[in-house]
Amino acid sequence: MKTFLVSALEPSANLHLRELLLAIREQNESFELEGIYDEALCEEFKLRKKPLYSSHEFSAMGFIEVLPLIFKAKKAIKELVNLALISEAKTFLCIDSPAFNIPLAKALNKAKARQRKIYYILPQVWACKKKRIPVIEKNFDILASILPFDDKFFSKSTYVGHPLLDEIKSFKEANFINNFSLDKPQKIAFLPGSRKGEIQRLMPFFKELAAKFSAEKILAVPKFNLNRLELYGDISEFTIRDDAVFALNEVDFAFICSGTATLQAALIGTPFILAYKAKKLDYLIAKFFVKLKYIGLANIMLDFAKEQSLHPEFIQDELTLENLYEAYKNYDYKEFFAKVSFLKEYLAFGSAKNLAKILLRD
Repeated sequence: MKTFLVSALEPSANLHLRELLLAIREQNESFELEGIYDEALCEEFKLRKKPLYSSHEFSAMGFIEVLPLIFKAKKAIKELVNLALISEAKTFLCIDSPAFNIPLAKALNKAKARQRKIYYILPQVWACKKKRIPVIEKNFDILASILPFDDKFFSKSTYVGHPLLDEIKSFKEANFINNFSLDKPQKIAFLPGSRKGEIQRLMPFFKELAAKFSAEKILAVPKFNLNRLELYGDISEFTIRDDAVFALNEVDFAFICSGTATLQAALIGTPFILAYKAKKLDYLIAKFFVKLKYIGLANIMLDFAKEQSLHPEFIQDELTLENLYEAYKNYDYKEFFAKVSFLKEYLAFGSAKNLAKILLRD
């Protein structure tokens, strides 16, 4: 039986970890986990050991909540190092969360922990913080990339595929694409993000926009916000969904806040428009440090591939009701579907099976 040390703090990291464990199980390998991960994985995969910390202990929604976690994170890193020194595991898998996993890798090396350290889902150094590159390459043994262009920045990264191609189980069929029309959409989705601020800044636009359509309006809400629906204001005209992938599969069109949902929509094959509004100071700071042409993940990927953008983006002052509605009415959906095909070819395959091979390699 193999044991893997794991650091998976974010909900998305645990989704990726679950697909990885399914791929390992397909190889008829028995395994145990140690470290930080969602305790729900213990029941699903019949794991005997409980996590050192549940990933839920590190979730927060603002500065006041984050502050105590800084001290918890330092304590957790120390305990993970101690665990690594006595563990039989040969591999330590760190998923995303650079603010935690880079200091963890440094601490493991300082303590001379013998496990090989794998970094899965590399920090977006192509957006900013390029100074992290030598630190990451020094402290990790294997860099498992989910973006084909990461090797332009990391000298030893290996592209293993993109996890969304594992996690999205259903894609729009050819008949949807062939019969697609914007004239009379049956269902339209609105995804205003997950954080309080972005929801409160986007929902006024989305409510006004929704009033222009006779179609059924779907509001996609993260599961952890189901008991905080007051954040969205009056949503009586919307049908609530707590699964973004399911919602994007059932609708004809979507208006989406920046984030993973934009890439999910692109891969599923649901035409969409990106809408985003930040606090003015936050936006100015981000604009100063982040030198990117786009903020949507699919558009960023296509830009690196020297292709035209996949979808419209309306940010800050460009975000108006008129701009959103006009972009919808003039949407070039044929070009969208062509770019979706290119994007799938560009990403090529899911990451779970390839990463499983790396983990199972002695």
